[in-house]
Amino acid sequence: MIAPQSSSPERRLLAEEVLVVLSLSLLASAVDAVLSYLEAPVNRGVPVALFPNVALARQLVDIVFALAPVWLVVHLARRSGEGLKPFGLGTATFAQDVGWGVLGALGVAGVGLGIYLGAIALNVNRFVVPVPPLGHWWTVPILALGALQNGLLEEVVAVGYLIHRLEQLRWPSAAAIAASALLRGCYHLYQGWGGFAGNLVLGLAFGYAFTRWRRTWPLVTAHFVVDTLAGVGYILFRGHCFGSLCIPH
Repeated sequence: MIAPQSSSPERRLLAEEVLVVLSLSLLASAVDAVLSYLEAPVNRGVPVALFPNVALARQLVDIVFALAPVWLVVHLARRSGEGLKPFGLGTATFAQDVGWGVLGALGVAGVGLGIYLGAIALNVNRFVVPVPPLGHWWTVPILALGALQNGLLEEVVAVGYLIHRLEQLRWPSAAAIAASALLRGCYHLYQGWGGFAGNLVLGLAFGYAFTRWRRTWPLVTAHFVVDTLAGVGYILFRGHCFGSLCIPH
């Protein structure tokens, strides 16, 4: 039996659905296998570089597939007919949102860096190297793309999407903000208790900002700027000591 033909918008949504589902399941493994083949030793054990930039390709592939949950949120929003605005992703004031995000990043960077370095000094946090492999021409561009990926993933999914959906489930806004902040704190526990506490506070602030203004782009921008500055700062100051605090090389 031949399936009935869909209209053009429906076909686009179906194609989008297929790519989202595959990106969240088997497609990433398939692409990784192809890259592994390209860099695998062949010809009786002699390594042959079929594709000389596999390391760069891996970095790009990781970033693209890490954004699959964001794409899923966009797909669900479009398919339900809600659109992106309820999730704070409307573009009518995009330039203004980016400007506010840059200003917000300055405050977040100062407070966050103080908490982070203080926690390391108190030995309740681990120093996390926030950069891709060093020594390549693409190190800083990939660092910036990774910062953008983290900003989109965390702010769109853990703030815009989660808080909006919890409110639709009739959670009080304060409870939705707390849940979002707790999630953010928990998935930063790999940094230690300092990372948990700092990100919990950040999550509360970002959650409140979202419920107050219903804009996610300023949060994405602030996250991107802070992560990029942290990575570039590490590259510039690695191997240096500031008092008793030494940044690993």
